Amino acid sequence: MDNPFILEPYKSKELFCDREEETARLLDCITNGRNATLISPRRLGKTGLIYRTFEEIRDRNLPYETFYMDVSSSQSIDDFVKLLAEAVAGVLNRQNRIKDFFRALKGLRPLLGYDPVNDSPTLSFTFQTMAQKEQTVKSIFSFLDSRRRPVVLAIDEFQQVREYPDVYMEALLRTYIQPLHNVRFIFCGSKKHIMTDMFTNALRPFYESTTNIPVSKLNPVVYAAFIEKHFREAGKTIPKDCLDEIISWTRDHTFYTQTLCNEVFHLSGTLVTDEDVLRAKGIILAANRDRFLEIQRLITPAQWKLMKAIAKDEVVRHPTSSDFIRRHRLSSGPAVLKNLRTLVDKELVLTDASEEGVSYSIYNVFLSRYLELL
Repeated sequence: MDNPFILEPYKSKELFCDREEETARLLDCITNGRNATLISPRRLGKTGLIYRTFEEIRDRNLPYETFYMDVSSSQSIDDFVKLLAEAVAGVLNRQNRIKDFFRALKGLRPLLGYDPVNDSPTLSFTFQTMAQKEQTVKSIFSFLDSRRRPVVLAIDEFQQVREYPDVYMEALLRTYIQPLHNVRFIFCGSKKHIMTDMFTNALRPFYESTTNIPVSKLNPVVYAAFIEKHFREAGKTIPKDCLDEIISWTRDHTFYTQTLCNEVFHLSGTLVTDEDVLRAKGIILAANRDRFLEIQRLITPAQWKLMKAIAKDEVVRHPTSSDFIRRHRLSSGPAVLKNLRTLVDKELVLTDASEEGVSYSIYNVFLSRYLELL
C-alpha cells in the first residue's frame, strides 16, 4: 500500500484532512462573485485547500474553469507574465484550445516549450517596452474574462508582487482586475504582515476588495482521527499516546505532522510503538541537520543564540523582558529586539498576533526541535 501521508500539497480528498469549513467559505465566495484572501504561515495547507476547492468544483459540476499560479519565485513583471501565461496555457493545452489563447496575445509570438516533469507547456516572451509587458497582463486577464464559463484564478504567495522593481504591480493589477466581470480571484500569502497591509490598509490598491478566510492549524482531535484512520486502513494500529506525541512534537502544523506520520508509517509494523516515533524523529532531524547548520552559518552568533532561546521556550511573548534575557543569558533588550526583527524578516522566526498580544516562535518546527537539543 502507498504511504497515505503525502508531502505534496494535494493528491485527493481522501488524503486531505478536514478544511471543510474553509472549502465551503471559498465556494461561497466563488459562487457569489467575491474575491477571497487566504493568509497563513507556509506549509499549513493553503495550496492544498485551493486544489481541494477546485476538485469540489469539478465534483459538483459547477460551471467554473480553474487556474492556479505560484508567484513565489517571481522577481519582476516579466516573471509574472510568464507564470500567468503558463497557468492559462496549461489548462487550455489539455482542452486542445491553446491556439485560442495565442490569438488573444495581440501580436506577441511566445516561444512554446514543454516541461516533462510537470507535464505542461512552457512559454517565453520577448518584450521591447514596459508598456508591452503591461498590455500582455491586461490581454491575458481580458481573455479569461471572455471565457464562456466563469473563471477562478488563484495566485499563490501574492505578496511577492510588492517586490517587483520599476512597476507598482499592486496598482497595475488592481486597475486590470477591477473591470472584470467573469473572473474570481483567490489571493494567497504567507507573509501575514505584508498581506494584511495589502488588503486592510486604506492607502493600498486592494483595500477591502476581498473576503478574508483565515487558515489556521487543524483541530488536533480531528487530525488525530484522520491519522488513526489511515493507519487502520493500512492494517496498522497506532496507540493514542503515539498519536498525541506526533501531534504535540510537530505542534499540529500540517507539513511537519504529515512528514513525521510519513516516516512513522514507513518504519512501523502492524503496531506502532513509542520506539518507532522516537526513531522517526531522529531520522528527520538528522536528515535536516546540514540545512540547519547552513542557517547557523548565514546568521550572527547572537541571532543563533536568540533562536535557541525562543526554541527552548517554544512560544515567547515578552522577548525583551529581564526574565527571558536573564534565563538565556542574552544581551540587552534593544539588541534582542534588533536581532528579532532580522530573524522575522528572514522568516526564521514567526510572529503571531492575538488578543493576548504578539508572540514569537521558530518558523520551522523541525529546526525548533533541533535547537531545543543544543
